[in-house]
Amino acid sequence: MKTIWDDLKETLISTINNLGLAWWVEIVTQNPRCTYYFGPFLSSVDANVAIKGYIEDLEAEGAQGIIVNVKRCKPDSLTIAEDLGERIDRKVKPAFSGQM
Repeated sequence: MKTIWDDLKETLISTINNLGLAWWVEIVTQNPRCTYYFGPFLSSVDANVAIKGYIEDLEAEGAQGIIVNVKRCKPDSLTIAEDLGERIDRKVKPAFSGQM
């Protein structure tokens, strides 16, 4: 059930993301050579809490050489497949929609 807090948090995340001030989890994998962005998050703490699930998903898909960075940014693409030269846009899943 969505609460008023959820609506306010969604609006706040959208606003700070538009300003480039939201926190994102950047994951670079060596095999396949890809960069993934997960977020946006209100804080680095929220982003760090979500990392484990993202790594587990990528490892389950066979990704190797995983490097994780939490940073403030505004990514143009959420997935960049470097060895294929592709930019793949995934839908943004805000931190409050059960990403943990």
